[in-house]
Amino acid sequence: MQILRSGSQCTPFQGGTLVPTMGALHAGHSSLIRRAAARGAPVIATVFVNPTQFGPGEDFDRYPRTFDADVALAEAAGADAMFAPAPEEIYPRGLETARHEAARITLPEVARTPALEDACRPGHFAGVCQVVARLFELTRPRAACFGEKDFQQLRLIEELAAHPEIALGCPGGIEIVRCPTVREHDGLAMSSRNRYLTEGQREQALGLYRALQSCMAAQRIATAELLMRGTLEEHGLEIEYATIRRAADLLPAADFHEPTRALIAARLGPVRLIDNMACPIWR
Repeated sequence: MQILRSGSQCTPFQGGTLVPTMGALHAGHSSLIRRAAARGAPVIATVFVNPTQFGPGEDFDRYPRTFDADVALAEAAGADAMFAPAPEEIYPRGLETARHEAARITLPEVARTPALEDACRPGHFAGVCQVVARLFELTRPRAACFGEKDFQQLRLIEELAAHPEIALGCPGGIEIVRCPTVREHDGLAMSSRNRYLTEGQREQALGLYRALQSCMAAQRIATAELLMRGTLEEHGLEIEYATIRRAADLLPAADFHEPTRALIAARLGPVRLIDNMACPIWR
């Protein structure tokens, strides 16, 4: 597997499948890379901890960096190259200029729905749009794999990739490949931030998965949301949101007559966790 540091080194892999990550790879990332490799085109995984998507007081400085282990995992999963650029390769005009440019980005509507991620993390999705667009520009993929665990981010990237200027230089556009959430044996969604959890906190963190399960039999939105919140509170989690949204646009859902998604964000001390699950359709 090749280690790439510049956009020019990515040229031989253009038209392949991209798997963007921030590193600290785990089995969930392996599943993305294996899915990409199964497509038959060259696979580029990326490792870049993007500063413009972290707000003040968030965990940018302590976000885990495990590059050697990441390279080994990516290679074992089938990646042909690892693109690990320096910040100046992604933001050649400097980080402060990049932050100012991110603040002027007009986000797709799926990133501006009330009381979800960008409400809790102002500026986060602007940074995500910025770095993903730049990675697309440098690697020119035909497809890119993203996990459903960050469902609002996934919908944002799908909207982003549909813009002609983003797909510029990528013949046929960029296909966004949805990949299912990978879970531990007990249901906890895999996350690079899980390594922050103590043994006791890990048991509490299972409250997210249990909350999602608790609402799957509910046939009314209000009941489903009450069940989720109750389960989260029983596990001592600080709730940021626990809501049912329409899967297509992430606006509040009136009923379960169309595809919906249960979405949760909660905190255990300094550790922020998210999870989601598709809800049944009730006619």
